[in-house]
This record gives sequence, structure tokens and C-alpha cells, in this order.
Amino acid sequence: MTGLLLAGCGDGGSDGGQGLVDGKTFTMVLGADPGTLDPHFTSLSPAFEVDRFLYDSLLAVNEKGDLVPNLAQKWEGDTGKATFTLRKDITCSDGTALKASDVAANISFVGDPKNESSRIGVFVPPGTTATGDDAAGTVTVTAAQPSAFLIRQVAGLQIVCPKGMQSRDQLKQGAVGTGMFTMTEAVPNDHYTLTRRKDYAWGPGEWKTDQRGLPDKVVIKIVTNETTAANLVMSGGANAVQLVGPDKQRLQGQKLFQRDATAMLGELWFNQKAGNPTANLEIRKALTQALDLKQLSLVVTGNTGKPANGLIPDGMGACKGDTLTGNLPAHDEAAAKTALGGQKIAVTLLYTSSAGPGMQAAAELMQKVWSGIGVDVTVKGVSETEIGTVVVGGQGSWTAALIPLNASLPSEIVPFLSGPSAPDGTNFSSIQNPQYDALVKEAAAMNGTDGCAKWAEAEKALFQRVDVVPFANSVAPAFGKGATFELSGGNIWPSSIRMVG
Repeated sequence: MTGLLLAGCGDGGSDGGQGLVDGKTFTMVLGADPGTLDPHFTSLSPAFEVDRFLYDSLLAVNEKGDLVPNLAQKWEGDTGKATFTLRKDITCSDGTALKASDVAANISFVGDPKNESSRIGVFVPPGTTATGDDAAGTVTVTAAQPSAFLIRQVAGLQIVCPKGMQSRDQLKQGAVGTGMFTMTEAVPNDHYTLTRRKDYAWGPGEWKTDQRGLPDKVVIKIVTNETTAANLVMSGGANAVQLVGPDKQRLQGQKLFQRDATAMLGELWFNQKAGNPTANLEIRKALTQALDLKQLSLVVTGNTGKPANGLIPDGMGACKGDTLTGNLPAHDEAAAKTALGGQKIAVTLLYTSSAGPGMQAAAELMQKVWSGIGVDVTVKGVSETEIGTVVVGGQGSWTAALIPLNASLPSEIVPFLSGPSAPDGTNFSSIQNPQYDALVKEAAAMNGTDGCAKWAEAEKALFQRVDVVPFANSVAPAFGKGATFELSGGNIWPSSIRMVG
């Protein structure tokens, strides 16, 4: 869940004057195992990164954040209905033709609450249905309720082919997809090997099948230590890695190919499920008031990021502006201790261990501060897989968590901030904020950026009740050696990879 659609901007880099070469293997490093690869039943960013090689969506988002053709060549719509016209002659990895009705089945499946897809509300608004006209090649999407970014949301859903929809178990470590690559070997917690489809002839934008430099294979290595991952790229053992910790400064000094993505990194959640001390608003306020969020921002980013100003950093999403300033309790450690009034409070603080050493340092600083105001604090690092089960899946016990949630649209985060609690939904911290819910309903009825002011009010309602506390944004560079690429949504765009030598 540490990345939904990690939005970012590309910057810098060239092939250094080297020529494009064919027949090569592109090796990239991921900091955590993706877990299940079923694109309709995961919220973890590593899974999303791998799935981008295996599944295409109706539209793609380029480095500028613009929508470009992908499976669909044309589209139109508003807050209630959208129509997509598919490219011709798209085939699945098993050789079968992809029909409009197959795409419609994906959308309707995810939109049906009874299927409990983790992508409902993120890519497909609840209750949304779709129909396909196979002869015309059109997919018509109808939302149950107005959805501000309906086209952009639905267009991002990764499309599974019919055999995968019929037997989903095969999708956990494999794929029946529409993407450029197929899975040929999956060794969890070690590596994944993918092979490029020679019949792939659609692709994003104005795709050409005879392009030079496309890799024949992709190897995705799972390396949890960022220093080891950086060393792999420097030694030529890998072609690409994205870093959030101090090792990025070392690679920047090597003058490698580089693309930058801005992302949420420091974000604090409180478990508000009944029985937790943080279900109490005054305790959430006191715990937040005790923290110097500017200092925490410096610690978690290694002094290479900047303080957050809302749920989605400026430049990453459709809406801009500062929704955070003045809406969280001001730092006052003494006042926080007084507010707790000597209550015996025990807190289990989780942090995502794959986000670099700054995350652990930030958690330890929070432990020190909270202990200083009389709170009994236990700190525990958790893997991406544990986040999916313990936190998002509702299978574990926790009180507070440092887990960055990244999105490019305010509508994408709604199911994580409202609705059913885990394990019945993705509202993992059991937030119940009627004002937020009401404002979201108003914002959703406004088309696209017309509702930005209302989305901003909704965010402020969350901060005023200390439902979530974003405090740090990070620049996470993606480095390349022997290869160039672009970023889409903050991740390496598979179709953009070019091998150089």
C-alpha cells in the first residue's frame, strides 16, 4: 500500500551518446517482494511496478502527466459515463484476442463490492458497471454515483484477460495479461524473469513495433538493502534502481542516467478501531502535538526532501495548494504531556522497513518523544507483505504507523479514508469523518479540476480531526546504467526502456 499510483515528474538524463542495442536483458532492483501479482487484489507499490510489465490499461500517463492512448485509442465522457474505443488486433499473452466485453468484465468485476477487489474506489468507483460492444470495439462505463475523475480512474485499471478472470489463482505469481511482457520465472523474495512478447503491437501513444533498443528480457531482483542495491547498479549487476535513502547521493555522483519522482514519504496514521487509545481524538491530537513535524521531515528524508503540504504533493496530482498549514495541532511537547494527564497509554508504532534508513530513524525519534510525555512505545519495522496483511488486511494489532500512501488523484485515496474498515474494506485505520464524507460527495459531482476547492476542504477536514498526518515529501531518483527509460506515475515505464551500449 506504500504506493497506489506514485505520481512524479521526470528530469534529466540521456543515453550519454551511446547507441541503442537489441537483444539485451534489462535488470532492475525492487526494494521489496511484490507478494500477490493479481492486479485486482493488491494495494502494494512493488506489485504495481511488476504488473505494469504484464498488464496494460486503457490509457497511459506520460511523464508530463498527460493521458495517452494505450489499449484504447479514443475516449470521451464526464462524471457519470465514459466511452473508450479499443485499438484493433490486441491480443492476450495466451494468444486470444482481447474483446471490448473482456475489458468491460474487468471494470464491472472491480466495481462490484461483493468481489472485494482492493482496486474498488481507487480505479473503479463502487457500483460502476461497464458494457462492451465487440463489433464496434467500444467499452461504455456507467458510474453508480458521480465521479469527478471517472475517465482517468477507470483508464488506469490493469486489464486481465478472460482465462485469468476465470481462474485467478494463476495470477498470484503469473499473469494472463495484455502487457508487453510475460512471466517466465517467479522466485518470491529473490527474482522475477519476464520475456518480451514479439506480437506486442499496440503500446502507449504512437507505438511502433520496429523500435531499436527494446530489451528481450527483464529480470526484477528483490534487494531489501539500499546500499546493496546501489552497489549492484554501480558494478553493472543491474541496470536500474530507485532510491529514497542516502545512497542516492552516492549514485548521483556517478553521473548515471537519472529520472526523478516526487513522492509522499513521511505520513503518520492512527488506528481508530474501537479499543485503541488513538480512537480518541484528544489522544491523537496530543501525540501529534508532541512531534516536531519539520524535524521529522528532515530525519525521514535524510535532509533531502521537504515538508508535506497535503495528501498529494504539488506537481504530482490534478489539484494544487496547501491544505495542511494551520490544520494540525501546533508543536508543543509540554502541552501534549498536560493533555494526556498522566494516562497510561501503550502504543505499537509500525514503520515500513523498505523505505530506507530514514524511516527507522524517524520511528525511533517518535518513540523518544512519545516516551518523554509518558507513553509506552514499541517500535516495529514491517515489510511490504506485512503491511498488506497486518495493516491493510486488518490481521494484526497496531496503534500508529508510518506508511506513505501515494496517489495522483484525490479520488483514489477515498477508499483508504472512509467506508468499511479492514478486513471488510481498505479503510485500514477505521477513519469515520462525516464532514470528509460529505465534502467528497460534493467534490465527486464536479468534473475534474472543477472540484479542486472542494477536495481541498475535504483534506482539511481530515487534518483537523488528526485522521492522517502527512509531514514529508521525498525526491526518489531512478538511476540507470546501460539503459534509459521514462517514469510514468513515478515508476519505470516498461515501454520506454531502451538498452544502450
